[in-house]
Amino acid sequence: MGERKSWAEKRAEVMSRPGAGAAYDAARIRFELGTAVRQRREELGLTQSDLAVRAGLKQPAVARFEAGGTMPSIPMLERLAEALELGLTVEFHRLPEAG
Repeated sequence: MGERKSWAEKRAEVMSRPGAGAAYDAARIRFELGTAVRQRREELGLTQSDLAVRAGLKQPAVARFEAGGTMPSIPMLERLAEALELGLTVEFHRLPEAG
């Protein structure tokens, strides 16, 4: 049998593959957006079903979004922002310079 790798070694191996960094960044963005929506929904005392009605969605779509399972379009973010009584701002940021 092969030698067992630590989590750090396995992660480094996976992240060294072409495109892995971009995939990781996309997953991070989905997770952060989903977390922000869930937190605001809970602040407002809404259920996923309540939010779905307000945004013109179905409850499973809200659940998938909150779990980071989908990358939303700008129109979808606009619908969610309005339903959550928020404004939406989309920004570009400079990437750190490679050193």
